[in-house]
Amino acid sequence: MTPSRTAYHVAMDTTIAIELPGDPDGASDALKRAFGWFDHVEGVCSRFDPASELSRLCARPGEAVQVSELLFSALRFAQYVAAASGGAFDPTVGATLAGAGFNRNFRTGELVSAAPSAEASFRDIVLTPKNNTVRLLRSLQLDLGAVAKGLAIDLAAQELSAFPDFAINAGGDLFVRGQAASGEPWRLGVRDPRDFDALAETFELDGLALCTSGDYERRDAATGVHHLFDARTGNVARRCASASVIAPTAMAADALATAAFALGPGVGIDFLESEGVEGLIITPGGERFVTAGLQEYMG
Repeated sequence: MTPSRTAYHVAMDTTIAIELPGDPDGASDALKRAFGWFDHVEGVCSRFDPASELSRLCARPGEAVQVSELLFSALRFAQYVAAASGGAFDPTVGATLAGAGFNRNFRTGELVSAAPSAEASFRDIVLTPKNNTVRLLRSLQLDLGAVAKGLAIDLAAQELSAFPDFAINAGGDLFVRGQAASGEPWRLGVRDPRDFDALAETFELDGLALCTSGDYERRDAATGVHHLFDARTGNVARRCASASVIAPTAMAADALATAAFALGPGVGIDFLESEGVEGLIITPGGERFVTAGLQEYMG
């Protein structure tokens, strides 16, 4: 077994761990740059920070606002997943989440107010790629929570691309490359959504991301409601306990897992297969639904 360096950083309301087997030269600088992306993406995409670029965009409905390449890319992908899922996933769900109790800055505890139109949808976001402008057709509270962390993982992975082996774990959303310090493939476990001491499945991955959306991850303390909604109805999605996706990028795995959770087990699996990714959906009763190619990655 080779030596290994693991470093930690707190951002995006979670702990990020990066492991570098072999403790290679240049690791310290690369880790600093990789962790820096989590802070930067949070500063751009947070709906809880009134100073974030996303919040400043939401404060200017009706205007054509030129935004950063990072924010434009996140919005464009979120809008793509929204359209592909028929609106089950929707980045305009921020007001619904705020109304359900998910309306406090995790660092400061400050309440975030939001009162946009109840009729809002992803179709109210007009993107112009030529000059990276965004126009919100009405007052919107955008939420990029299902896109931003995956994007940060992908950007961190780019900073580590000079190293043959590494693993990034951002609160259970993962990207791995190469081998673990043991010399064996990276083995990644998916938590059983009803028995936290057990694993529902284990996968062996290389150069791929694994992200899970679960009804156990975040709940409002007052109501017990979890944070995963079907944006088509504005109601909590209840037909899944967890949805896990394996994809080439963490941004895709993160957003597609959220969309599949909202769609429900049967339709969700069909959706994942249509997007060319693999996934596992577990219902509250423990029934498992898998994509046709998932077996290839089971360890």
